[in-house]
Amino acid sequence: MKTFRFLFGCVWPVVVCGCLTAKPPNVLFLSVDDLRPELAVYGATHMHTPNMDRLANAGTLFERAYAMVATCGASRASMLSGVRPSPSRFVTFLASAEKEVPGVATLNTHFKAHGYRTISLGKIFHHAEDSAAGWSEEPWRPMLSTSKTYHQPESLEIMAQAEDVPKQLHGPAYEAADQPDEKYPDGEVAAKAVTALRELAQQDRPWFLGVGFFKPHLPFVCPQKYWNLYPRESIRLPDNNFAPKNAPAASIHTNAELRQYGGEIPRQGPVSEETAINLIHGYYACVSFIDAQIGKVLDALESTGQAGNTIIVLWGDHGWNLLEHTLWQKHTCYETSMRIPLVIVSPEHEAGRRSDALVESIDLYPTLSELAGLPLPDHLQGDSLVPVLNGEAPPGEPYAVSRMRLGDTIRTDAHRYAFYRTRNGEDAGHMLYDHRVDPDENHSLAVYPEYAETVAVLRDKLEATIAEAEQAKVAAESP
Repeated sequence: MKTFRFLFGCVWPVVVCGCLTAKPPNVLFLSVDDLRPELAVYGATHMHTPNMDRLANAGTLFERAYAMVATCGASRASMLSGVRPSPSRFVTFLASAEKEVPGVATLNTHFKAHGYRTISLGKIFHHAEDSAAGWSEEPWRPMLSTSKTYHQPESLEIMAQAEDVPKQLHGPAYEAADQPDEKYPDGEVAAKAVTALRELAQQDRPWFLGVGFFKPHLPFVCPQKYWNLYPRESIRLPDNNFAPKNAPAASIHTNAELRQYGGEIPRQGPVSEETAINLIHGYYACVSFIDAQIGKVLDALESTGQAGNTIIVLWGDHGWNLLEHTLWQKHTCYETSMRIPLVIVSPEHEAGRRSDALVESIDLYPTLSELAGLPLPDHLQGDSLVPVLNGEAPPGEPYAVSRMRLGDTIRTDAHRYAFYRTRNGEDAGHMLYDHRVDPDENHSLAVYPEYAETVAVLRDKLEATIAEAEQAKVAAESP
């Protein structure tokens, strides 16, 4: 008999015999929108994230996990289908797994087909209707109304003026209000998840519960108490609020998503320093707000007595920029847009591990299938991370490939390389960063002759991966 600590330090017995426990494990899949790995457990000691930290300490934390695409719809469709994106598939935030890889069993569909009760609460797929037949009941989402987003009179006034302001679609980009958690959609998601866990504990059937939180996606609105965790004087702007040296123009965008918000957000040009500090403050507050909701879900799971037979995943769909390289939001091929938090807690694996393996979001489908003892569908393009959970080296050559619209990028142990094309397919520049000496990606080396060989090797790997992904599209659509 071998025992492992879980969550609060409780001890759960697990028989280690190279096989699963008699009852198939449940799966609790926690998805967070726009969450960069700026958590205390990742070394960001200024962050107040005790619940995500305790979850990481109960399982394996992946130091170098990467999104497939730096936008939500495409990232989620790729991860949940287990299929790599390409220049013609999973491109925008409107991407749909059901429409773009028809006939492919998505993760929820696969678990449902093997006897699991599958439930979606909040934002799992970008479109609630995407692969809806793969859920045992209709996917549930809270109403995302203005009254549940903004609570201050001045915020509602800005929202009301949106019709008269060009390009403005929303109210202010941030708001603190003296309101309880349940007055916000994510508070409703947590409450719904707590109820679902109690109901699921009363049945014998294994379950897959997806709980998707919307924040810290814009607008940064949450209860005042989470803003109070971060004194304004402690908020710092990034040191690299400039475009990287030698970076192609295509790598820098104009922050179009942020421009859709009113109040202090200008239609063009940089925001003021005061507004930048408010935005960063709001992002931090929303991360802590979501951390508290995750804590409620974890507490509920533990109270049901099912934690010892439940696999838990914490996954961010992509990163986010907080003024690094002049950028807000995601939508780039930089590390800040692509690197994500990823934690896997498996009752059969040791707690408190950290892995620096290069892993991709599409690795989650085969990983969860293997942990649950399910067969791996032939269409999967990722690798199971079970060897990493076992303390072994990951399979295959260590690199991660991601993309964002007209840009494709590869991350290796030492480098990030990216190249861009125009809409007509012409070369629009490339960039190379050496993470051993330039982890913030401030100085592209791609223009220097002495790095030509490195560029050539990385570009060949990247283009080969893209070609393979395009070929997979043909295979997926073949009768």
